Amino acid sequence: MSAGGAADAGRPAPSAAGAGPDGPLLRVRDLGVSFAGPHGEQLRAVDGVSFDLAAGEALGLVGESGCGKSLTALSLVRLVDEPPARTAPGSSVRYRGEELVGAPPSRLRRVRGAEIGFVFQEPMTSLNPVKRVGYQVAEPLIAHEGLSRAAARDRARELLARVELPDPERALRAYPHELSGGMRQRALIAMAIACGPSILVADEPTTALDVTVQAQILELLARLRRETGMALLLISHDLAVVGEVADRVAVMYAGQIVERGPAAELFRAPSHPYTEGLLRAVPSIERRDRRLAVIPGRVPAPGSWPAACRFHPRCPYAWERCATEAPPEAALDEEGGRHSRCWLVAEPARRAGHGYVEVGG
Repeated sequence: MSAGGAADAGRPAPSAAGAGPDGPLLRVRDLGVSFAGPHGEQLRAVDGVSFDLAAGEALGLVGESGCGKSLTALSLVRLVDEPPARTAPGSSVRYRGEELVGAPPSRLRRVRGAEIGFVFQEPMTSLNPVKRVGYQVAEPLIAHEGLSRAAARDRARELLARVELPDPERALRAYPHELSGGMRQRALIAMAIACGPSILVADEPTTALDVTVQAQILELLARLRRETGMALLLISHDLAVVGEVADRVAVMYAGQIVERGPAAELFRAPSHPYTEGLLRAVPSIERRDRRLAVIPGRVPAPGSWPAACRFHPRCPYAWERCATEAPPEAALDEEGGRHSRCWLVAEPARRAGHGYVEVGG
C-alpha cells in the first residue's frame, strides 16, 4: 500500500476547495479547544483549525499521535465534555449552514449518529462488552428513527450483511469479545451508517488490524461512500491509509493544520517540512533500496508548544525566523486549493542542502 496510490474510479469529484455549488456540507473555522491545566491555566489542545468538507468528499486528517486530530473530530458535535474541555470563543462549526457551536443539546443529539456518524478508535472498547452486537447496532435506529425493537433488529441484520460480516445472524447474537478485531470494526461501521448519515467520521479505523483486514476495511469504506454519497472524514497517523481513500488531505501538528490540499498533489510535492518527513517515513516496496528517514523528537504537549513555528525544533530547514515569527497559512496556488503554514513558502531556496537524515538498513 502506498500513499496516494488509490484508484479514482467511482469516486465523487468535489472541487479543489471542497465546496459544492451550495457551499460545503461541513465548514469549520477557527476551531479551538482547551483544557484546564494543573494550576488552573487553560491549555489549548486544538488551535484555530479550519477546513471544509463537501458532500461526497473524502478528507484525510493526518499527523502523529497527540497532534489534536481526534479531539478536533469529537469537538465537531461536542462529544468532549464541557467542562473540563472549553470551546474557544470565535469557533465555528457549520453543518449544512447551521451553526453547531452553541446549539442546544437536543439538536446535537439528533446530529450525532443520525446526520454525522462516528467510527471510534479501538472497537473492543467502543462496543459495550455486556450487550449483544445486534442490540448495539439496533439502538440508533430505535433512538433516531423510532423503529420498534423487532424492526430495528431486522434492519440491524441487514446492516451487518451490508458491511460484509460473514454470518450476520450469528453476529447479531454475539457479544463483542466473540468477534475478531476486523468483525468488531465492521459492526462499528454498521452502527455508524445505521441512520444514513451525510458524514462519516472514521477515527483510526484500521489501527491494530493486520494488513489484509486493513485493506478490506478501507475498501468497505470506499464502497459505502460510493453507494450512499456520504462524505468521509478519515483520521489517521498513517499516510498510506489516507492515500488509499482521501480526495484531499489536511496535515495536523501541535493543534494546527500546517498543510492542506488535494491528496495527489500533496503526496507528490509536499510543501511543509512536517508533511515531507511523514511521507519519507512511509515504507514502500517500490523503494526497498532506500533507507527510511525519521523526524527527530516528538510532538510537544499542549502548554509546551514552542514559540513562533511549532515545528521548528524538529525541522531540518529551520532558521532564526522560524523561532521568532509564527508563519501564516499561505496559498500555494491561484485556485486556493493548497495551503502551507511555513516560511519556506516565502524562501524556498533555503531547502537546498538540507533535509531529513536517513537511518536504518
